[in-house]
Amino acid sequence: MMKIIGAAFIIVATTWTGFEASRHLSERPRQLRMLKSALQSLDAEIMYGHTPLHEASKRLSTQMAKPLSWFFESFATKLMSGDTTVKLAWEESLKEVWKLTAFKQGEFEIMKQFGETLGRHDRISQQKQILLALSHLEREELDAYERQAKYEKMVKSLGFLSGLLLIILLL
Repeated sequence: MMKIIGAAFIIVATTWTGFEASRHLSERPRQLRMLKSALQSLDAEIMYGHTPLHEASKRLSTQMAKPLSWFFESFATKLMSGDTTVKLAWEESLKEVWKLTAFKQGEFEIMKQFGETLGRHDRISQQKQILLALSHLEREELDAYERQAKYEKMVKSLGFLSGLLLIILLL
């Protein structure tokens, strides 16, 4: 009886691990879509609303889902404190929230480079920088979809099958 209960725990744990890894693969494209949407909204706020950066970031923090809302909220708070530059506030906020996202290093570099140009140019140049960041994120999103399609089902199955293998080895 104890062996059956132990085997059930092993199957549940390894299957859950596989599904958790699979969730991470499916979360990345969703968060990339949200990030692209946020940058498009930022573009609209800057170009057509003539909204200051801290106000636009505060608005985005209320419109976006977590963890991106945390990023824009942190960025807006740092900007309103007034004792930092836009570049530094962007980078610090990025580093704070990055661990909570499903993004990879490529997205970090794109966002870091975008933050270096944020607030330094006129509206037209800023719009070009946003479009450049969006095109880079589009490429990363395509990669994320490919990885999801390629590995998501395999990771789920691998979790379950590794549990079965462990049970067989222990019996």
